[in-house]
Amino acid sequence: MKKSNIGGQAVLEGVMMKAPKAMAIAVRRQDGTIELTRTPLRSVKDKYPILKLPVFRGIITFGESMVLGVKSLMASAEIYGDEAQEMKPSKFEKFLAEKTGKSADDVMIFFALVLAIFFAVGLFIGLPALAASFLRTRIQSTIVMNVIEGLVRLLIFLAYIVLISRMKDIRRVFEYHGAEHKTIHCYEHEEELSVENARKYTTLHPRCGTAFLLIVMVISIFFFSFLGWQNIWIRIGARILLLPVIAGISYEVTRWAGKSDSKAVGIIMFPGLMLQKLTTREPDDQQLEVAIMAFQAATQDEKEDCVNHGATDAEGCAGPGPEAASAKGASCGSAGV
Repeated sequence: MKKSNIGGQAVLEGVMMKAPKAMAIAVRRQDGTIELTRTPLRSVKDKYPILKLPVFRGIITFGESMVLGVKSLMASAEIYGDEAQEMKPSKFEKFLAEKTGKSADDVMIFFALVLAIFFAVGLFIGLPALAASFLRTRIQSTIVMNVIEGLVRLLIFLAYIVLISRMKDIRRVFEYHGAEHKTIHCYEHEEELSVENARKYTTLHPRCGTAFLLIVMVISIFFFSFLGWQNIWIRIGARILLLPVIAGISYEVTRWAGKSDSKAVGIIMFPGLMLQKLTTREPDDQQLEVAIMAFQAATQDEKEDCVNHGATDAEGCAGPGPEAASAKGASCGSAGV
């Protein structure tokens, strides 16, 4: 079985797939057709090679993934054509765009990221720190207090996943999440990308973002346990400053796990895989079709590189299979994301 660094994300009625050189979003519109957009990618790591070193590459990848994730969600809402879901720049964002010379969409993405970060910091850093503070008069050990805070953070994270998994709209997104994983499994097992082949694979994958977030939670417990116990604002600030480092280390763990089939790795990743039972669901054939089209578009450059070097599909090229390449009702767009 081959290993790959191709990943993705479920979006509104579709899937975003990201390869080293491009990302693609396939969305099934309300009229049943599939619209596909493809955007070339260039990471800041390509400009500054030092950022490709371990941990650094994880920090950059984490940041770039957040930006691409927000862009993909906005693009899918626009493609799907649901005015209730579509995000449009406000008057204030348009004003800032004019003053800064940036596009209104870029300004909107910036504010969306800031809002998401504030929400995550408040829920997963601020709330656990505040909750643990009530036990300080009874527990003197700073290590124990930090571990308790970490466990509270983990419980809040698990409760959050359970709650959103019960929402009808989110369940639909989780089905596309499952389709994304099945498609990547099919490719990594070196089978032709088709709905029939992808259907038989599991919706769980060791490189999933859900597993990554769980690893972040666990590693943060270890790191934060040695920080001492200052006032709540210093604790929150220290955790925010260390978060990129923890994300970088967690990325290395996830990357290593994705390349290994050892039993030890299986044991380490088992909790993350089980958590994916909440964040993925079995997709239908139409959802698999969407995920396959996104995958093929994202890996188009890899296919061309293989052909240019004389390689064949059997040697590992990610080329489109005949079924998905001629998907009925697909309308490909050339708009960027």
